[in-house]
Amino acid sequence: MPEVTINGPEGRIEGRYLHAAEPNAPIALMLHPHPQHGGTMNNKVVYSMYQTFVARGFSTLRFNFRGVGRSQGVYTGGEGELSDAATALDWLQTYNPNAKYCWIGGFSFGAWIGMQLLMRRPEITGFVSIAPPANMFDFTFLAPCPASGIMVQGDQDDIVTPESVKKLVDKLSAQRGITITHTVIKGANHFFGQQIDQLTDIVGTYLDKSIAAHDKASA
Repeated sequence: MPEVTINGPEGRIEGRYLHAAEPNAPIALMLHPHPQHGGTMNNKVVYSMYQTFVARGFSTLRFNFRGVGRSQGVYTGGEGELSDAATALDWLQTYNPNAKYCWIGGFSFGAWIGMQLLMRRPEITGFVSIAPPANMFDFTFLAPCPASGIMVQGDQDDIVTPESVKKLVDKLSAQRGITITHTVIKGANHFFGQQIDQLTDIVGTYLDKSIAAHDKASA
């Protein structure tokens, strides 16, 4: 996993990037949890998602938001972090101008940022949101949600309430033309400590089905 340095809005953005061997490979961007609560691109859930996309032939990037690790700047409450994510996606697209499609994955705070980026970038064709913090942040900007995706939640999560995620899923699922897959992992808390392998399997299976459907539709 080569280290990369991206020129961000507040200076250097530190990242890890793996370029796929296949020409025109799809691309994926991973977003980490809250910068003020220990979230980094090396978080186990983020790393698991990263490896899941890499294993399926995506050119995949994960990075540290401003003020985390060697990324410059300071936390801004979401606005600046969204700019960081947009800059990282720009970088990814510069190196993959003919990518077949584009996905975004986020965990907790990263899922909130990821869904905002989804609204602004129509080229994003799918998403993975792990424990989206629907009880802490406003998700009403998803009106309508522009792409199908999966939301995964632990039923023992005491940070992001399962009820708030289900309410968000139900709201988005009422829209026409998109499908929100909602999976609840029994016994899992917010960090999926003992269930990380199960989480990886769920995301991987969903990706396999989505990729097959996309390839069939574009054939």
